[in-house]
Amino acid sequence: MLPLESAAYGPAAEAVKAGFLAAAKRAGISSRIRVIGHGDDAVLPALAAAVDAGVALVVGPLTRDDLKTVLAMAPSRPRMLALNQTDDGLPLPDNVYALAALSVDNDAAQIARVARAGRRAFGGRRREQRRAAAPVRRGVRRRMAKFRTSSCEASIVSTRTRSGWDSSRRELAARASRRGTAGDRRARTSRWRSRLLPQVRVYAVSQIADDLPPTMLRDLEGVRYVEIPWLAGARQSGLGRRRRATRYESPLLERLYALGLDALALAQMFAEPAPPDRVELDGATGHLSLTPARTFARQGRLMVIRNGRAMPDRRPMSTG
Repeated sequence: MLPLESAAYGPAAEAVKAGFLAAAKRAGISSRIRVIGHGDDAVLPALAAAVDAGVALVVGPLTRDDLKTVLAMAPSRPRMLALNQTDDGLPLPDNVYALAALSVDNDAAQIARVARAGRRAFGGRRREQRRAAAPVRRGVRRRMAKFRTSSCEASIVSTRTRSGWDSSRRELAARASRRGTAGDRRARTSRWRSRLLPQVRVYAVSQIADDLPPTMLRDLEGVRYVEIPWLAGARQSGLGRRRRATRYESPLLERLYALGLDALALAQMFAEPAPPDRVELDGATGHLSLTPARTFARQGRLMVIRNGRAMPDRRPMSTG
């Protein structure tokens, strides 16, 4: 159940759909899948169509607004694997699970663990400064606050705000209208970062390196960020055999395609009459673990930028 007819979210929904259907074809269960598309503010009719079809599991909604609408206005619903999460942090209903694998919350949680482990690994050395060092939206900062501890503050650095499926429609449209100035803005941000980075250890969300040429990546020397295995060494992780002949030009759409792959793997489990109470999945978006709150925690691949290239961070460091 995806916003395929939405002008703002249609491309994102198409990428998720492509990954989901590709995984279903490989699993030989394409005949069991029904795709229900909807437009803006039309998620409730789409859900009604799913109910009428007698589905065992609804995969979706994709956007936070649509998920909020469904939870508030459709108290009777099939079992659901939502592809986003709520903003308010309230417990999910008993038959709802949340796969928000690409949310900044997951990156922030892993970065906080890595930063704490790094402090322990360096023993008696002085505590390193870790501060938010780039334009992160106020709402993201509020959600990240729960990951901060008295012993360590993970640094989140990003040249962009949250990706489209995790933003308001108004914000996404405004960003699209400013695309023509992205190169100049990115260059200015890069020069600003180059003055900052030598002084602190910096961690970032995955979009930090998207579409940057090596000359600009060199300005991010030493920055560490969390990436999905699908885009970080797929051959080494065993995902290479699942790749398509062609790829999206946008890393963002590649991540959404990977989300579709993992959504199908989980859908096969949760469409069974008795849903599992424990799930550990090494997926395209990372290692997924089902929490008691019926959300999926994700551990991605830690990357570091060296000499204008992004590569796996090989430091022997526990992130647990």
